Amino acid sequence: MATIRPFQAFRPRPELAAQVACLPYDVMSTEEAREEAKDNPLSWLQVERAEIAFPASHDPYDKSVYEKAAERFQALVDNGTFSQDPTPYLYVYRQIMGSHSQTGLVALSSAKDYWDDVIKKHEFTRPVKEQDRINHMKTTGIHSGPVFLTYPDLAEINEIVEQVKQAQPDTDITAPDGVQHTIWIIKDQNTLQRIVQLFSEKVPFTYIADGHHRAASSAKVAREMRENDPGSSGEENYNFFLSVLFPSSHMSIMDYNRVVKDLHGYSEEDFLERLEEQFTVTPKGKSTYQPEAGRHFGMYLNGNWYQLTAKEGSYDPNDPVNGLDVSILQNNVLDKLLGIADPRTDNRIDFIGGIRGLKELEKRVDSGDWKVAFALYPVTIEQLIRIADSGNVMPPKSTWFEPKLRSGLVVNKFK
Repeated sequence: MATIRPFQAFRPRPELAAQVACLPYDVMSTEEAREEAKDNPLSWLQVERAEIAFPASHDPYDKSVYEKAAERFQALVDNGTFSQDPTPYLYVYRQIMGSHSQTGLVALSSAKDYWDDVIKKHEFTRPVKEQDRINHMKTTGIHSGPVFLTYPDLAEINEIVEQVKQAQPDTDITAPDGVQHTIWIIKDQNTLQRIVQLFSEKVPFTYIADGHHRAASSAKVAREMRENDPGSSGEENYNFFLSVLFPSSHMSIMDYNRVVKDLHGYSEEDFLERLEEQFTVTPKGKSTYQPEAGRHFGMYLNGNWYQLTAKEGSYDPNDPVNGLDVSILQNNVLDKLLGIADPRTDNRIDFIGGIRGLKELEKRVDSGDWKVAFALYPVTIEQLIRIADSGNVMPPKSTWFEPKLRSGLVVNKFK
């Protein structure tokens, strides 16, 4: 069963929260971070992406970068931008993006749960990205951004959260992208204990939706610190990591689309003919085609859209991984026809989050830098959970969650 606990968060003053909060560190480049934080010394990017304090030629993984992150966090505490809550609390965090609303609990999750597979994963991680966050955590002593977790809905938890939301929020901001972020503090001890109890008795697993590298790095730091602390009881703050837990019914997964630089030697006519082996190909002309169901794909080639419908036999519907649309496309098109065996490392492919829309696919192809684009139907949360439960991992770049959590609204200091 899942273990969570309250904690004494560091939080920005409500009137400064809008200046502080930023998108997660891993959804932007260094230059994008530098531009976003320009002229804003309170931006949390000054801590999460401290390389922006150095010239562009500076190694972003140098020890000095992590030391700068620690220095800037301490400066935000010293100047009163951040303060620590007096006792451990849980926090309710709601996001509203357009017509979509999702509400979760900010809590510490157990590193032991990560190693025991109570916290389930669906992606591989890259060592270089893990090491970056490990160095950041060990130098700063903080979890600067939360891991995005989900769990099967539990009516009793939902009811408590809805009751908490009837009160006046502590923090309420609207980010530059139009997403509203609202936080309530749960201070009542009986309510805190009841939420922890419900997770420990009725939530058998939680699932990483977004933040696999943050979770893996946090768990490795926790294990190292525990091994170096022979008197550890397992209850020290470093044995837990910052998370936001959303009920699965609140999750919104968007499509994660692909663009490819060339047709691997095929003419357009030959490529369309080869596609007919595994797909029904329906021309759509200039009208954009957004897949309306699984096993359907949009393709943009030479100024025209096509609907690709996977034929029976091109996939195994009973295989939780190979039955995914992203696997159908990878196995039958990207690998078999276009020669992209490993999309993680092949520079002939790029990935476009659905938040950018189909016009971004057209823009890429029309620029002449890319030859063909593919639009996919989004993975469902049920598919994600099924794969995680089976012990498998999803193909790379399968899920794009929106809205993104904002970093810097709630921070955990673990040492």
